[in-house]
Amino acid sequence: MSRIRLILLVFAVSLALLVMLGLPLRGQPLGQRARVLVSRFAPPPLLRGIIPVALRGPGSSDAKLRRSLRVVGRTMDRRGASGAPYRPGRIIVKFKDGVSSAQRLAALSSASRTASLGPRPSSANFDIVQIDPNEDAEAVAAAFGRRSDVQYAQAAYRVYPTLVPNDPFYPNQWNFPMIDMARAWDLQPSAGSSIVVAVLDTGVAYTAATFNFHASAFCLDPQDNYYPPPCPPGTVSYPALGNLTLPFVAADDLASPGRFVAPYDFIWNDNMPVDTDGHGTHVSGTIGELTNNGVGAAGIAFNSQIMPVKVLDSVWDDIFGSPNVGTDDVVAQGIRYAVDNGAKVLNMSLGRTGPPAPVLEDAMNYAVGKGAFIAVAAGNDYQNGNPLEVIAEIASRINGAVSVAAVNQSMGHAEYSSSGTWVELTAPGGSFQGFGANGGILQETLDFDLVDTYTLPLEQFTAPRFDSLAYFYLTGTSMATAHVSGVAAMLMQQGITDPAAVEAALEHFATDLGSPGRDVLFGFGLIEARSGLRGLGLAR
Repeated sequence: MSRIRLILLVFAVSLALLVMLGLPLRGQPLGQRARVLVSRFAPPPLLRGIIPVALRGPGSSDAKLRRSLRVVGRTMDRRGASGAPYRPGRIIVKFKDGVSSAQRLAALSSASRTASLGPRPSSANFDIVQIDPNEDAEAVAAAFGRRSDVQYAQAAYRVYPTLVPNDPFYPNQWNFPMIDMARAWDLQPSAGSSIVVAVLDTGVAYTAATFNFHASAFCLDPQDNYYPPPCPPGTVSYPALGNLTLPFVAADDLASPGRFVAPYDFIWNDNMPVDTDGHGTHVSGTIGELTNNGVGAAGIAFNSQIMPVKVLDSVWDDIFGSPNVGTDDVVAQGIRYAVDNGAKVLNMSLGRTGPPAPVLEDAMNYAVGKGAFIAVAAGNDYQNGNPLEVIAEIASRINGAVSVAAVNQSMGHAEYSSSGTWVELTAPGGSFQGFGANGGILQETLDFDLVDTYTLPLEQFTAPRFDSLAYFYLTGTSMATAHVSGVAAMLMQQGITDPAAVEAALEHFATDLGSPGRDVLFGFGLIEARSGLRGLGLAR
């Protein structure tokens, strides 16, 4: 073989290896690919422990921790007659069984002059119909829904984490004694060891990896809602950060060998659901933070396996140009994926208000039918008109799925926790109103001070850090929901595998709060871990 042919062969093999590994080719404009995996390794995490309030002055992320995370997508979410935000340019449609291709085409042309049918998404039993972004998606969905060959049709409504975070910290997990957690661990030291809990959220700090991103210019309003340029009135324009190489770390008090199974990212369409927000990591900590290891805080089902399923986008995902955002169809795919890959408990610390969500109801029924229990946040809008929480209301009508409200340190109604007929159970969610700095739920997560750099004064705006961890107190029905998921995993570990039976046990042995019997603030009452386990005949 000639020297020139040998050089060409070596070059071709090297090029092929680079492509296979997903590494950027030298000279390739990074902006053409918004996220590129550089390495499945990262430096060791920076650990800041519980950050004292005194260290967090003006310009820190304190204001950010009060956000609702109701992010406006890159395509400028629209609001139709319902008032609920949806992603324009798409409709979720489920045709009835046996509908022919010709009938589908007829349905497309009758509902919209611009409608086209793309390939069916993965982990879906519905279709996504593309329409002109300027068309009223709710009106087009209604046109589809009137047809006899369509089972349901809806706009792609936005779904959000139900988090009411704040910033004080003191190392005191008051929430676990409230539900008699320590004595429940006495009954079941294995703490959910054979159960897979899927966390459908913003991702989880579950692995070390380094990514290349391209951060374009963007705009934020006072609530930290994201907009692409040109900036609408009342927003602040942030400059492009350009090409970034950012390391991610695994939460050291959450990760252990074999802990995480079947991770998937429906926001980036790959199997690396890293957390760019911190919400999903904090929720995962309450479900299963490592316990009795001499490090940090405790978790409930601390021997369970965790399946990170990313279905919610953060502000940074939007800035980096993720191909998807958190909408009903994305969450529905995540639900079906989790169940199809072995999850027995689904934690959905998320929600939305507005029109019905048949695609989510379909997916949740599918999950329960496959033997998975679902816990859904009841909502944080009590002080904002207390609208009906759509996903929580669905859960209340499905045996084997529950809607979870929040209580404060005194077992009183948390001021933000939504109320309604859909509330079924209550768990600790915390409050800072009247309870001081330790009124929230403490867990390890990303260091918000280094992640939420867009909350700093504009002149201090810089690239985020996803390699630093800290312990934060957060409040919300998201935090409450994680308690129910953890206890449900322990019940399933006992052999109570029917989701409806898990729900029945949780509700029957709950501590009644408020008005006698079930009520709109507390549902059947506060979950009681030990009574639930002992009530099933297990005693020691």
